[in-house]
Formats: sequence, structure tokens, C-alpha cells
Amino acid sequence: MAQGRLVIFDDDKANLLTMKKALEKVDYEIIAFNDPEEGLKFLQTTDTIDLVLSDLKMPKVTGIEILKSVKQKDPSVGVILITAFGSVESAVEAMKLGADDYIGKPIDIYELRKRVSAFVEKRKLSKEVNLLKSRLDKRFGFENIIAHSPNMKELLERVRIVANTRATVLIVGESGTGKELIANAIHQNSDRKGKPFLPINCAAIPSNLVESELFGYEKGAFTGAEKTHPGRFEQADGGTLFLDEIAELPLELQAKLLRVLEEKVVYRVGGTKGIAVDVRIVAATHRDLQEKVKEQKFREDLYFRLKVVELKIPPLRERKSDIPFLFNHFLNEFCKEHKKEISSVSKELLDFCENYTWQGNVRELKNLVERMVIFSSKDTLSLDDLPPEMRKEIPIVNQEDSNNSKKLPYLDLSLLEKEAILKALEETDGNKTQAAKLLGIGLRTLHRKLNEYNIVERSE
Repeated sequence: MAQGRLVIFDDDKANLLTMKKALEKVDYEIIAFNDPEEGLKFLQTTDTIDLVLSDLKMPKVTGIEILKSVKQKDPSVGVILITAFGSVESAVEAMKLGADDYIGKPIDIYELRKRVSAFVEKRKLSKEVNLLKSRLDKRFGFENIIAHSPNMKELLERVRIVANTRATVLIVGESGTGKELIANAIHQNSDRKGKPFLPINCAAIPSNLVESELFGYEKGAFTGAEKTHPGRFEQADGGTLFLDEIAELPLELQAKLLRVLEEKVVYRVGGTKGIAVDVRIVAATHRDLQEKVKEQKFREDLYFRLKVVELKIPPLRERKSDIPFLFNHFLNEFCKEHKKEISSVSKELLDFCENYTWQGNVRELKNLVERMVIFSSKDTLSLDDLPPEMRKEIPIVNQEDSNNSKKLPYLDLSLLEKEAILKALEETDGNKTQAAKLLGIGLRTLHRKLNEYNIVERSE
């Protein structure tokens, strides 16, 4: 496969042939034009060109005209101009008009290959970055956040409204509900999306390192500070800083964070010069910050400064109608990742999932689906694919009401049976014959059960 697709313009046939052969030898696809007018017509009909090489001075059409035509159609296509000695000033002027490079005559073949390779690699990298950005936009687009339940739809509507403002946002929700997903969606749908989105988990960083991590430090500020280091605020300049688990931020740093939010200036550890920053703050916590304020473990002024807009993410048990859609989403994701072919999910399994408590919320559901995909050897997931500790939670049917399929909480039947026997013996004052009649079983069966449950017999 060719490294890239190039078009060459040169009215000198010898030069044209030399460049064509030199670049074809290193696996470039070359389309060469001795007639620049014919070449310009070709460029208007194709969208698969990486780079154009053109002589600067040609009859009929100049290199500048080719440059303007190429860049007008697709600014990402490169243009390298070839200039004779004495025309360097014209080439520099062309660079100001958008040319990507120029090379002088007589052409050094090795230098030509080097310049071409540098640009093609740069364009390839740029394409990959743009592709990743588009995937990121799609991943954190509102249409890709699963929200069929009324409370999630309401939340996303609030996110949509607040995203493109400058407001500080506080996201509240239990662990595993997707607080970082919402924070990223806010960033990706704002006018800051081309700038950094930097998450920092306040609970994961040792308290003695949080200040230098957030605000940076100057060289020599402490032992080991061998060079100046910008903190997360500086690194996120122009973008968004996501402060996860904000409730765990040490009290002494809360005042410094408040000052940064109000003054938009940071001071590195060991520094005296303020550094202006333009950073949007999105904070998150699974704690009750109001309770933390009452306990004097969180500053009230910082709390009100953070919750300009407060977004509450409902736990999974309060958005049951989203569960089938989330399950299907994760199923598709992990089937691709683990190269499994699972085409469906049993109704019983989905019913179970809709009624499960999900203490770990969406994260727990995601982990469960991946586990089942990995270990399943069937094309349909069912209750049998649940891990043992979850199978214990499967509801049982009350035999007296089987027509209505009434579901009861999971019960350990052996414990229930033992309790019934003990109760019957207590009510009959230890008379096994009467106890057996009360239980509706034979005396021999009762004796077997007494041995099985290690119940000490009393003399009648």
C-alpha cells in the first residue's frame, strides 16, 4: 500500500520524471503533470490527495495559483513549492499564503524524500487526532448517553443547557453512577472542547501532594523539586478541570481553591508570582456536602461557590427503564472486545436486572455484563450466566399462587424448614407424632429431618 498520494507539477519534463521516479521508489503513488492547466482540472475532481509538489514559476499557471486552488478546496492537503535559486523571497511569500514548505533547485533527491515524508507523516497524525476527537465527540455526545427514563432525560436537558455556559458545576451521585461521564459531556459540548479536559481524583492523591498537584511548584520549593512544574490548573488553561471526590479535599486547601475560583489566579508552591488561568471547574462527590459543612469538614463558602449549578445523577435503581438499553450497549461493546457472538438476552435475566438493587450502579452492571460475556459459551445470556452470589437473589415462585407467578424474596428453604420443625415441636411440647401431623408429614420423615438438621430430640 502506498505511503501517500502525491501530485507533481513541473513544466520541465526532465525534472518531473526525476521527482516521479525518486518518490515512487519509496512507495508513494505519483500523478505527474507537465501541463499545469490539465493538473488543476484533475485536482478539482479528486479528494484523495495528500500533497502537491509544484514548480513556483511556470507558463500559463504559477505555483501560487496552484497553491490557492488547492488550499481553497481542502486546507489539509499540503503544498510544497519548488523554487530556483534567487526566488527564495517569492517562496517565503508563498509560505505566508499557506504553502507548507519549499525546496530549492537543483533538487536534492534525498532532501526531497525527507521533506515529503515529514509532511505526509504529519498529515497522517493529524488525521488520526481528528478521528479520535470525532470519536470523543460522539462518545460524549448527548445522543450517546443512554437516557430513556424520565429522570435521566431531565438531567440531560439540564446538562445541555449548562454545557455551553461558564458556570461552575457540582455533580452529585452515588459511586458508579457516571459522574465523570457527565462531566466529560459538559466539556465536550461546550466551546472549550478543543482545550484540555483534566480529571483529578482528590481522594487518590496523598494530602501532602494535593497542593503541588493542583497548583504546581517552583524549582527548589521542596526536596526533590529539581525543576519548575505547572499544576493541573495551568495545564487545563482554557479548558475544564474535573475535581472528582471534592469532599476529600483537605480543609487547608479548600481556602486556596476558593481563592483561585474567585480570583482566577494560581500561586505555585514556593512561588510568589500569581499566574492567571482560565479554567472551568466541574466538581463531583458521592458525599452529602451539606452534612460535611455541618460537621465543619467542608467550607460553606466553597460549597456555595461550587454549586452554582448542581446536577444530581439518579442511582440505577431509580432509572429501571434504562437498564435493558444499558445492558444491550455493554453487551455489544464486550462482544466486540472479547470476540464473542452472543445475539440475545433472556427475558428472565433482564427482569432480574431491572429488579436488582445495584449498589454499584452502572459500573456494577457494566462489570457484570463483561463477566457474563467472557464466561458464556451460548448465543443467549440467561439467569444461569449470573455469578453464584447473584443467583441467590433470584426470586422464587410461591407454589400456592403459581398461577399469578407471585415473586417472593429469595429464601434459604432449609432454614425455613428447620424453623417450621422447631416451631411445631414447641407448639406440641416436643410430641413428635403430633408435630408430624401439624407439619403434614410422616413420623419417619420427621425423624429423618431431625437427624439432618441435628435437632436434639426430647423424650415424649
